[in-house]
Amino acid sequence: MATPTICTPASATAGRSPTLSIALMAVAAFTLVSTEFSTLGLLPSLARELHISISAAGQLVSLYALTVTVCGPFLTAWLSHVNRKKLFIAITIVFAISNAFSALADSFWLLAFARFISAAVLPVFWGTASESAGQLVGPQKAGKAVATVYIGITAGFVFGIPLSTFTANHFGWRGSFWGLAALSLAVALLMAVLMPALPASPRREAGTRQTAILKDGRFLLHVVLSTLVFTAMFTAYTYLAETLERVVGIPSQQLGWWLMGFGAVGMVGNYIGGHLADRSAIGATIVLLFALAIAMAVVVPTVSIRPALVTALAVWGICFTALFPVSQVRVMQAGKSAQALAGTMNISAANGGIALGAAIGGLVVQTLGLTSLEYVASALAVLSLALGVVLLKMRAS
Repeated sequence: MATPTICTPASATAGRSPTLSIALMAVAAFTLVSTEFSTLGLLPSLARELHISISAAGQLVSLYALTVTVCGPFLTAWLSHVNRKKLFIAITIVFAISNAFSALADSFWLLAFARFISAAVLPVFWGTASESAGQLVGPQKAGKAVATVYIGITAGFVFGIPLSTFTANHFGWRGSFWGLAALSLAVALLMAVLMPALPASPRREAGTRQTAILKDGRFLLHVVLSTLVFTAMFTAYTYLAETLERVVGIPSQQLGWWLMGFGAVGMVGNYIGGHLADRSAIGATIVLLFALAIAMAVVVPTVSIRPALVTALAVWGICFTALFPVSQVRVMQAGKSAQALAGTMNISAANGGIALGAAIGGLVVQTLGLTSLEYVASALAVLSLALGVVLLKMRAS
């Protein structure tokens, strides 16, 4: 996810059509998001080949998200002076190396280290991609350009996992990482040849004015709400492939199709979320969390009733994806005096929630069993909903 920052056009883009460059950023976004979440669809095969428990394999998600959360603000600030074109090329090359190391890893810790390499630079891309899209087209068309980049981000999240699963079914989980390595390298080469220079923007924002929102208790509660929302979502979603295989009884060869279906309805959720957020971001959060809690809670009881199960999974997928843009808009509205910082904090909160959710999910699998996972995630969604109601009342008072 990235914060939509609007910039003036870079002089280096003069005479060059920005369409291809923006498309390349969208493809890069797809590649990076697919890399980030690829392990979710590979957890069962990873656990089997590396001889670790499914809950231990799930901690790869926690480690990745924690790295993004911790490294993001520091690396983004440190690299803020770097030419954007060079920065994007370097990031995609780092992803190519990381994916290649992942494909070669023969232990959990080597795989975790390989994943750490890409996780450290991932937030740098999110922090600069939409800014660069604005540079390419200018402020008049920046919104459309940013939306185009977001298509790559959404598509990567929605379809990257099932595509990785498909590849793993035919070439093994290592084949998935080799494919991502090749795609990352191809994007880097295309950017080097086709993307114009994108100089870094000068720092103009006053730090003290930006950080003033950190003293706003209501804003901080919105950040906490994002953490809770993503914790609830990823407690169950991290182990969705394992749930489908072991609880629902889906053959491993069909997992990719089920995950693809989950992702397809998620595209609908992305559209719905954008429209709901325009009306009331906090209201949309409450409604989506209510539907999400019910959908997750009824998955296990409806395992033997296929139409009801498919409906529950569809509602889950819609609410899950819709909460991404809704959360981003909600936090940025709460910190409207410093939206860039507010958006960045939402990204950190989301990744913190992803890490916490994967950790809680692993603990639940170990102690209560896989069939309890959706119930715990549903309870966390209800807790998030309660905080949302509090924030809604605070706004009304």
